[in-house]
Formats: sequence, structure tokens, C-alpha cells
Amino acid sequence: QVQLVESGGGLVQAGGSLRLSCAASGRTFFSSYAMGWFRQAPGKEREFVAAITWNADIINYASSMKGRFTISRDNAKNTVYLQMNSLKPEDTAVYYCAAREGPGSVTKIQSRADYWGQGTQVTVSS
Repeated sequence: QVQLVESGGGLVQAGGSLRLSCAASGRTFFSSYAMGWFRQAPGKEREFVAAITWNADIINYASSMKGRFTISRDNAKNTVYLQMNSLKPEDTAVYYCAAREGPGSVTKIQSRADYWGQGTQVTVSS
């Protein structure tokens, strides 16, 4: 089992920045998992934000976030990050961390993840 705990959410003004963290624990080799970030705004479906392979050789972003958001990971700390810059009110959502193991997981995680965190709220005021 893998436990994922997000942190770093909060209230920020439009144009500001936040860095989210997701710490993994449990019986796992963190470096074997592709990691991803998703978000869900009120009244909307959960959407893909970004994903990264275990060694960061492949990184995928949703087109609307590319250029403003950066995903990274530190396998020594069992942590994945999401740096969010130039935040907009429409970025307001609960942000979730996810993990998936196996071949092609950095892409397949967009349709199904093996593990999810509990989410962290990001609110961007105008």
C-alpha cells in the first residue's frame, strides 16, 4: 500500500505562486511509480494536470497548464512537487496527487491511478 499526503495549498491572489508537495509513504519503492497531479473544481469533473516518470525522463502536462505549472520529484525524499505560477481564479480547485506503477504509467495514470491522496485546496482570488 502507498499513502499519499498533499500539502502546500492555500489562498493566493491572482498572479501569485504556490508550490504543492505530495509525500509518499508505506510499503513502496517510490521511485518505481509514475506520479501525477490532478485537480477538481466545484461542480466539475476531476482533470489531469501533470505527470512525471520515476526518473523524470518523461513529463506530461495538460495543455492549459503547460508553461505555468512545473512538476518535479525528489526520490530521496519520496516527494513530488507541483510549482504553480501566474495563478488564475480558474485554477481554484482541490489538487490531488496520484501514483501508478508499471510500463507506460506516466500516460496511463491519466485514465487510472493506483493510489490517490486526500487533496489540498487551492483558492485563487481575483
